Amino acid sequence: MVSYFWDSYAVIEAIDGNKNYSKYIDEPILITIFNLAEIYWFALNEYGEEKADSIYDKFKKSVVDIDDETLKDAIKFRKKHKRMDLSYTDCIGYIYALKNNLKFLTGDNKFEGINNVEFVK
Repeated sequence: MVSYFWDSYAVIEAIDGNKNYSKYIDEPILITIFNLAEIYWFALNEYGEEKADSIYDKFKKSVVDIDDETLKDAIKFRKKHKRMDLSYTDCIGYIYALKNNLKFLTGDNKFEGINNVEFVK
């Protein structure tokens, strides 16, 4: 059974009702605090503070802890792939997924074709 680490992109698409994410909706959602910040930013801008607070509270329980080794490896990954212009948040999530035998679920074009990525638009 495949489990996933949800990139902010994937969570936002699911919130927005993208039917391509419907097959993942029953999967556990795992994110970092950085993803939660991105999701809250999106919701605050799209829906206003009240709904954004509700979305934040819903996804807060999905936040995983990031250990020092994962954080350092993510920054090294970002440096190694500097030309791809990846965000810190994406690198942390991707490396967390790798280290925890999870697929990185995203529709971010920068990750299309990369190993261990479930790419969904």
